[in-house]
Amino acid sequence: MFKPALLSSLKTYTKQTFLADLFAGLTVGVVAIPLAMAFAIACGLSPTQGLITAIVAGFLISLFSGSKYQIGGPTGAFVIIIMGVLEQYHASGLLVCTLMAGLFLIIFGFCRMGALIRFIPFPVTTGFTSGIAVVIFSTQIKDIFGLTITEKIPGEFIEKWACYFHYFHTINWAALGLAAGTVIITLLSRRFWPRIPAMLVGMLGMTAVSVAFSLPVTTIGQAFGSLPNTLPLPSLPSIDWSTLGALTAPAFTIALLAAIESLLSASVADGMTGGRHKPNMELIAQGIGNIGSALFGGIPATGAIARTATNIKAGAKSPVSGMIHALTLLAILMAFAHYAQQIPLAVLAGILTVVCYNMSEIHTFSRLLKGPRQDAAVLVITFLLTVFVDLVVAVEVGVVLAALLFMGRMAQISDVSAIKNELLENDEEDDGNRSAAKLDIPEGVEVFDVKGPFFFGAVEQFKDQVLETLEHDTKVVILRMRLVPALDATGLNVLSDFCHQCREHGSTLLVCGVQPQPLDVIRHAPFYRELKRYNICENIDAALNRACKIINGPAPKHL
Repeated sequence: MFKPALLSSLKTYTKQTFLADLFAGLTVGVVAIPLAMAFAIACGLSPTQGLITAIVAGFLISLFSGSKYQIGGPTGAFVIIIMGVLEQYHASGLLVCTLMAGLFLIIFGFCRMGALIRFIPFPVTTGFTSGIAVVIFSTQIKDIFGLTITEKIPGEFIEKWACYFHYFHTINWAALGLAAGTVIITLLSRRFWPRIPAMLVGMLGMTAVSVAFSLPVTTIGQAFGSLPNTLPLPSLPSIDWSTLGALTAPAFTIALLAAIESLLSASVADGMTGGRHKPNMELIAQGIGNIGSALFGGIPATGAIARTATNIKAGAKSPVSGMIHALTLLAILMAFAHYAQQIPLAVLAGILTVVCYNMSEIHTFSRLLKGPRQDAAVLVITFLLTVFVDLVVAVEVGVVLAALLFMGRMAQISDVSAIKNELLENDEEDDGNRSAAKLDIPEGVEVFDVKGPFFFGAVEQFKDQVLETLEHDTKVVILRMRLVPALDATGLNVLSDFCHQCREHGSTLLVCGVQPQPLDVIRHAPFYRELKRYNICENIDAALNRACKIINGPAPKHL
């Protein structure tokens, strides 16, 4: 269960496999360069921290991953949270937050939560992903238009745009031209030369234009100074114990987003290759990668869908390609850090504009809006909360709303109805010899058919239909539960109360056709002793025979 995919891959590793991994690793390493720097700058950090994250976390994630093809590194999902943590707790707080997120992810993996996390509702993930795209794009307006802003840009969405409009007269047309050119070249390269790393082509092409014409635009070197050409030594971040509790919420959200995105990326890889990843091992790998990133001064990381897909298309065969991708980034950092200082911020803003468009999932968003109203409401609320309030709040509210809607739908399909002497449909619970026979229900016997999950959201209907319909001369009440797939503690408590009410009424409660999960719940509860073992019948025939013995009547006859 907790075995990295690398171990199984090495059993059949050959020279041809290594050559395929080498080419794929070099390709995706080159693709990752502009993205790693752009995501770090979008967070308000040095591009070096983005590269460090892609190198350290990328290497560790591939080394321990539960997927053969996963590529880890910084992604847009974390930009909003990182900006919020930096604003309140500064760089040291972000390192601690990343470290805590890594620990949460490891706990998720060892608690085998890999399968559960994939059940986050689709409208919620689409809502906050689209919201993140809008927020990231809004952070790039200053660099896209080359605005000269002399005050601190507000963090709130509306105030931020008000600030942009206030300084819009300072627009730098050269910066706008570089950003637009980067977008155009990237899209054209992707359209006509799909095997070439489009974003790298856009970045190099417009940087060359900027250098050749000495355009008056802000570059990485002017904004962040010289870039180091080596990795820093690992060290534990300074922990402020007074803020540790406050960092728990953003750390948990980072862990949750990392889990969702990495498992989604691994699932996409499975779909492209026909493979099968190990979700719990994947979560552990993500945790180790984030801890490593924090120790080297990086930022949160997760599996990147676009880079993982590129890795597969380039011919990757094993996790070795992801490790080579990280080493490629390290070699490029060591050899070309000096030249990276000449990249204009407007060019990286253009790359992020393309990323934001891809993240926005406009077509999926519009399709969900045309779906069920409840799902559309969850989508819109999650989106708006992400943009205007906070991603942590958006995820929490979105998941709670989706859970409430799910419970409401389960309650709607739950039903309780009284059965009289009537025709039966084909029913696997019955013996099959009288599928078209009538039930002969003796006097003094009430039979109720319970359908759907019997949980806290559905018990009110049971109370309305059953607890209030007991007649004074009822001797036996039969609950037919063949269509109850699940029973929770609230439903069990209602059954127990009903059993007591039947006893006080002078009636006997029988249950029949109980499925495995409800039967297991009943057998491990005090209700089992209250009900008595012989009052749990295999099917409706056995229950009616038992009822006849209780009321000393004749055995039921089949017409």
